[in-house]
Amino acid sequence: MTTSSDNTPSRMNSTQAWVSYLSKIELPVLANTLRQINELTDSSNSTVNELANVILNDAQLTSQVLRLSNTVFYNQTRTQVSTVSRAITLIGFDSVKSMAISSLIVDTLLKRNDRPHLLRCLARAIHAAVQARCLMPKRTEHALEEVFIGALLMTIGELAFWSCETDQASELEDRLRLDEPPVEAQKAVLHTTFTEITRGLVDAWSLGPFIREVVAPGKANSTASSLVRNTVEMATLSEKGWRGAEMDKVLEHLGKDTGQTPAAVRDQLKVNAQEAAKVAVSLGIPQVTALMPGSQNGAGGQSESAPDIDPSLQLQILRDITVSLTEKPDLNEVCQLVIEGIHRAVGMQRVALLMGDRTGHNLIPRKVGGRGTETWREDFILAKDGTGPLGRLLPHASCGVYQPRPTAEGVPYDRWLGKVPALIGPLTAKGRLVGLFYADNAAGDYVPSEEQLTAFGHFVQNAQLCISLLASN
Repeated sequence: MTTSSDNTPSRMNSTQAWVSYLSKIELPVLANTLRQINELTDSSNSTVNELANVILNDAQLTSQVLRLSNTVFYNQTRTQVSTVSRAITLIGFDSVKSMAISSLIVDTLLKRNDRPHLLRCLARAIHAAVQARCLMPKRTEHALEEVFIGALLMTIGELAFWSCETDQASELEDRLRLDEPPVEAQKAVLHTTFTEITRGLVDAWSLGPFIREVVAPGKANSTASSLVRNTVEMATLSEKGWRGAEMDKVLEHLGKDTGQTPAAVRDQLKVNAQEAAKVAVSLGIPQVTALMPGSQNGAGGQSESAPDIDPSLQLQILRDITVSLTEKPDLNEVCQLVIEGIHRAVGMQRVALLMGDRTGHNLIPRKVGGRGTETWREDFILAKDGTGPLGRLLPHASCGVYQPRPTAEGVPYDRWLGKVPALIGPLTAKGRLVGLFYADNAAGDYVPSEEQLTAFGHFVQNAQLCISLLASN
């Protein structure tokens, strides 16, 4: 593989070129950290300490592992876990290892890109991983986490590819949009397939003998690897529903893997799919729940529905805001709680509070929350006179849903701003617009629900109340 003079990679034309490019240029840190974690086996206290150290070296990874450690999926005793060492002791070495791997993949890839193909691929991987873990008949901790990671990493080549901005990714996107058969399109554009890239990465990143067995050509060598392959296939098919000739065939295979009837497996899959959605939320990507089975409203999953709001979390945060307003109104504190409430309880992926700048002519971000909002602090500028590509975001008198026009321009620094449905809530002082809350779900292809709009309105009203209280003092 060669690169051009401006450091943009030239076209990759073989499996090895893609493996080398993804490993050395695009994702060297991910490759190295996954290799480090996978080489650790629970054989001694020193290894336990090494796993803890790998996790603690990354603040974001530490926080994700602790969040997962306190979910029912991993921690059925519901004993509060506040340190990585305690998590390893209470929940188990293999469980913490699988949390670290899944968190690393999600965080690393989504920081780089949020294109729809990556989100759908992540949704399938998480769904398949949860299904494999829940269906695994041999219930030892090591076996459970082995199939979870096996299913998660079985499409690592595709995940890694879609996280990168390359001309070939855009070309493949265009071909798939025209319904060209996926494998034929991959061969035409990449000169290889995602399956071959995955096999190359499994070796190059030393992801372990079990994953090598799962992705190897030919018949599965064990019940565990057969289960992983079948759950990955099922996760893709389930997007079109739980019935059909192809799904029936996969259910038969899963029945043999688990010792159950196909009908019993189907019932179990539906329950497990709900668990997969919860795990996605715990991993910090609630937007992919709309891409999982049960969330689609149309054939083939073309029409997505908004995720459910969390009423208990909403109530808890609203209570915290009420306490803040009662004691001593602090706009900074209240608005931070509102941002958190819209992000976590209402289920909006990206949130911003924009307030007037020094000129008084523009609204600029004062607080942001969620993935992909880092660039907003510098670039997201909304002219109060309604001009510019984002002028239509300016709210009316009350909270509402922004619906983009088919011809919406968008902005160069963010592929979704102005081009996807969003929630908008105005803040006023003495009848003048002084700020607004903005919330969207980036690549999530759905309009916020009435329930989301109502909950969003409750949070915005509290920020407005704070402004009114401060103005009257």
